[in-house]
Amino acid sequence: MTCRALILFAAWVAAASPSTAQPNRYRPGEAPLPPAHLNGGAWGEMIQVRVGPRDHVYVLHRCFKVVLGDPGVKPGHSDGLTPDCLGRWAVHPPILEFDASGRFVAGYGVGLVGRPHGFAVDHEGNMWVTDAAVVPGEMGSVVTKLGPRGEVLMVLGTPGVTGRGRDTFDQPTGVAVATTGEIYVTDGEADNDRVVKFASDGRYLTEWGTFGSGPGQFNNPHDIVVDARGRVFVADRGNGRIQIFDGEGRFLDQWTNFGRPSGIFINRATNVLYSTDSQSNASNNPGVLRGIYVGSAVTGAITDFIPDPDLEWADRTRISGASGVAANSTDTVIYAADVAPFRLRMYVRP
Repeated sequence: MTCRALILFAAWVAAASPSTAQPNRYRPGEAPLPPAHLNGGAWGEMIQVRVGPRDHVYVLHRCFKVVLGDPGVKPGHSDGLTPDCLGRWAVHPPILEFDASGRFVAGYGVGLVGRPHGFAVDHEGNMWVTDAAVVPGEMGSVVTKLGPRGEVLMVLGTPGVTGRGRDTFDQPTGVAVATTGEIYVTDGEADNDRVVKFASDGRYLTEWGTFGSGPGQFNNPHDIVVDARGRVFVADRGNGRIQIFDGEGRFLDQWTNFGRPSGIFINRATNVLYSTDSQSNASNNPGVLRGIYVGSAVTGAITDFIPDPDLEWADRTRISGASGVAANSTDTVIYAADVAPFRLRMYVRP
């Protein structure tokens, strides 16, 4: 092997194993639990967590439903595919709010969401949730805006209708709201593989993306956030990268050192970027470990890596850890919303 080839190989190994040399300054803490009158105080499958004003914690979960028994899943864990808020599960609120101390505040959205997926809390305390269910002509494939008390303020898309139009989605995965009010939606659970931008009043503005692996193309865009400068970060999970765009969809950069991102979060005040990888294993994104990656939203440098608690099961399970991640305003507390293990994790940095 030539000297140049050795250098390129070493660079590839470093890029493929971004977590192995990273420190972890975070230690497990005691995460909030549902109140006793909701599912006996135990979580079901969850999908996303966000931190809003006053460091309140909002958990988007699938109405306590779990599906067990898949032989390829760790015993006692759900399959990460079929839980929803339909049928008898529709009586539960899919959004639970806790204060910064972990005290339960309220639940929201009863009967509004079939299969909770993407979630955001804007600077005014409004909650935005995407529904990846498809109940033809009835519900699903929409983005719903709820006020701070849970009242419905806006619906993007057409309930129960799928498509690739200005007023239709096909199982939208994530939603983000810029400080200036524009709304960005990743339409990526099915085949649309795009980002759609709306004005603050819900008017369609523009969109970008097709299926593929080139700049501006996507393979299952799974989450989306907007930083303080208005840059749009997309968790392009199927391509194992975070893509960065300006507010009009012009490609700026891509980072592959944050794992295979299922969920991302940015602290706009500190420019700290969080990414959670819940799918990498020896055959799917080999050389990369499942876990939470913490780094700079400015430079892309990784500062911390928190390994998935079920890392030893990575080669047997389709999904094991967090699909959602968030942090408090001081970056001293991280929350992770675990899908298949149905638990909320919390980590604290001294």
